[in-house]
Amino acid sequence: MEEKFNILEQYNFWTEKNLSVGFVRNLYIRKINQFIGNRLIKVLVGQRRVGKSFLLRQIATTLVQKGTNRKNVFMLNMDISAFDFISSYKELQEIFNLYLQKLKPEGRVYIFIDEIQNIEGWEKFVNSYSQDYRNEYEIFITGSNSKMLSSELATLLSGRYVKFEVFPFSFSEYCGITNQEETKSSYLNYMKKGGIPELFNLEGEEVERNYVSTLKDTILLRDIMQRNNIKDVKLLEDLFIYLVNNTSNLFSVNNIVTYYKSKGKKVSYDTIALYLSYIQDTFLIHKTDRYNLKGKDILSGVCKYYVNDLAFEHYLFRGIHHGIGYNLENLQYLDLRRSGYEVYVGSIKNREVDFIAIKQDRIIYVQSAYMLVDDNTIEREYSVLEGINDNYEKYVVSLDDIPLRSKGGIQNIPAWQFYKVI
Repeated sequence: MEEKFNILEQYNFWTEKNLSVGFVRNLYIRKINQFIGNRLIKVLVGQRRVGKSFLLRQIATTLVQKGTNRKNVFMLNMDISAFDFISSYKELQEIFNLYLQKLKPEGRVYIFIDEIQNIEGWEKFVNSYSQDYRNEYEIFITGSNSKMLSSELATLLSGRYVKFEVFPFSFSEYCGITNQEETKSSYLNYMKKGGIPELFNLEGEEVERNYVSTLKDTILLRDIMQRNNIKDVKLLEDLFIYLVNNTSNLFSVNNIVTYYKSKGKKVSYDTIALYLSYIQDTFLIHKTDRYNLKGKDILSGVCKYYVNDLAFEHYLFRGIHHGIGYNLENLQYLDLRRSGYEVYVGSIKNREVDFIAIKQDRIIYVQSAYMLVDDNTIEREYSVLEGINDNYEKYVVSLDDIPLRSKGGIQNIPAWQFYKVI
């Protein structure tokens, strides 16, 4: 056990050494700080390599800077192979007990466990310490699989946790880490580069492409294939490529089945639907349902998918690039989700509203347009919003250098400034 404790010690800052915290993501830090100081379990979820580990270290560092004793912070990253000796909650309990015996922390102990889904029965450990009223424990966990986390959270921790979804770098964060001004030019650069944090530590297009490809393989082949006993790996990979190159397009599972049958490949509806759910569970893609504005209900069947980061499209599938307008819409979707909105595709009188976004009492309607180049384009984009008979905010978001004047309460917002109004 002494050797195991020495490994644990290397990845904690119980001495005066500092752990790398990377680019500080103040948006998330502010949100999470509002919930620190109570027994609610803080759950950070999101795709692999979007910065959840660094966020945990940033939170822990903030606690230490505010006076928390270093020895009261327990950190464990289950994505590091050195901790392969921990596979179940019993082994986690053993190493945590050893930590308590060795360091004898006094007062509240802050427990940080990264990629917790890699520990079998992890919810038993978390449930136990979150309810231990003999001592003070505050727990922060991260995970990269929404279904695995949600089932355990809902079953054992219902009402006793708060969840934060972590996305790749936003445009504002991109400009911060690259020291660029927030302009149309930098926005277009961001659209190509994407926001996966590790890309900003690499140099050269080929190195970056290899990294994105490896990340894609890790998620598809390890996180999905091995955990779900996937039989048709080629279909899983092809389906991801299909999704990336059809972002911002309306389609259904039946559309995908028909597509594969046209290529001479026999696939079933159930298999496609299941594989889609697996990809969604890893946060690689996001499903967006259609919402009937007249009937005020969700329309089943046809929907849209948006990729979690455009780096997958830019680095891996550029040969079948489907246009800047689709990527623009994808970025606006991510902006809305980062800001905490539930997002739907609107349907009104057989016409499509790109986004209906809802956050508490605020509702906004958004049309995404590449450029408002002529009167016909302006009429097409504005008329959809003009047909909505309510007084909620309405925006047309485009890449035009000079926005149009407000028309009937509908504002034209430059894409690189959209995040500021939501």
